[in-house]
Amino acid sequence: QPLVSSSKWLQLYGLKRNKLSLSQILSQIGFRHRKDYVTTLGKPVASRYADGLFPQYKRAQDGSVYNLTARKELILHFVDCLMGAIELYQQRMEWLTSRSRQIFGVIQEQCIVIVLDFGTVAPIEFDLCRDAICMVLVEQVTQIAKFNLIRVGQDLTKWQQKSTPVSQHAVESAVTWLWKLDHMTAASHTSSGEALLEAMSDEAVSS
Repeated sequence: QPLVSSSKWLQLYGLKRNKLSLSQILSQIGFRHRKDYVTTLGKPVASRYADGLFPQYKRAQDGSVYNLTARKELILHFVDCLMGAIELYQQRMEWLTSRSRQIFGVIQEQCIVIVLDFGTVAPIEFDLCRDAICMVLVEQVTQIAKFNLIRVGQDLTKWQQKSTPVSQHAVESAVTWLWKLDHMTAASHTSSGEALLEAMSDEAVSS
């Protein structure tokens, strides 16, 4: 799936965009029940006389009452639409909480530098970290424009001197570089900050 933020995804597939929010559905299957005198019209509104004629639905949010006039077929149509929307939301949630997205979220930037600070993790954790980085490289970095990797240490280690255009060869090269890293490397208490500053010094990186 494309790397789309949840806000952008909702703009495309949300209930409101597809006229499936509660207020939008109610306006299509009935009309609001009113008992008040409308000054601009100079008379009571027509729905005042709907008492007992239609099934009614009361909105908990604002207490408004709607008279339901739709035929069964239209209501069943909205049921089907809402069930489809629920299924789509479930698929989106499963996608968001799986694999690299569960760890890194959804990458939005077109140029990134991943700073690797492994600290003093045990060898097995070191391998798990590298597995996670490989996963994000293959699943998400392949969909952006440029990237680079920097390893925190007494002497910073870079995969490339500056961010590099994404290609299959570049990703494979980065994965190979990653798995050739030594488990332990000397680092000072300022090494992480220095690595972040180095990452931000790349002109192509916006954030």
